[in-house]
Amino acid sequence: MRLNILHRTHYTYERPVAYGLQELRLTPLSGPGQQVMEWSLEVAGGSHELEFTNEMGDVVSLLSFDGAGHEITVTARGIVETTDLGGVFGRHLGFMPLWAYRRSTELTRAGPLVRGLVRGLSQEEPEPIPRLHALMARVHATVAYVTGRTDPATTAEGALEAGHGVCQDHAHIFCAAARLLGFPARYVSGYLLMDDRTDQEATHAWAEAHVEGLGWIGFDASNRISPDARYVRLATGFDYSGAAPVRGLRFGEHGNEALAVELQVAQ
Repeated sequence: MRLNILHRTHYTYERPVAYGLQELRLTPLSGPGQQVMEWSLEVAGGSHELEFTNEMGDVVSLLSFDGAGHEITVTARGIVETTDLGGVFGRHLGFMPLWAYRRSTELTRAGPLVRGLVRGLSQEEPEPIPRLHALMARVHATVAYVTGRTDPATTAEGALEAGHGVCQDHAHIFCAAARLLGFPARYVSGYLLMDDRTDQEATHAWAEAHVEGLGWIGFDASNRISPDARYVRLATGFDYSGAAPVRGLRFGEHGNEALAVELQVAQ
């Protein structure tokens, strides 16, 4: 499948920003299940400082901005050819050791609700892959997909307590629970071709667990499927904070910030 992607992020500030710096993880890489045919990253209102490969093996671009400007626009666009691998990404890549993906983070720490979610799962499903699919089904059934009720700071426990969330929350819960079951797990950010529309409000997120003998396998609890040819991966991390497509900081009295996102994913 060949996917055409346009992702534009537009920031408007009430007053000029004294200094700002953003990390952009908006460059997909060719690898298992996807081949990048064309891709560009354009910045207006700021300076594209440098680009590097981080410890996860993902491309990170640094954007700085300061002075009299009130607006910043980041546009990522390109064409990616994808293949359905049944959710299997395969062997571990990057500089981060595999054992590190077993550790919890502030967003994925397993509390009593995560422990309750996995209770009895190993006995019900002794084999690893059916166990992970059963975990995905539990997350999907327990936390309803509702937008606008959680944010990037919502933890796995917090989303379980609320009983609702978005793909980001589902991925955090899955990572927390999979690690509790003994699997290395990671958060994945990317794009998803929707069945009913081209225009979207945000990027997508899912989780991967590492199974000995197969490698990394993807699980999208929001849609209760393993990623197929409709998915394009951007970056991975221990949680959202390490894989967010855009993340940064600002200094100075810049007033209110307004954010507008234009995202189109089409075949």
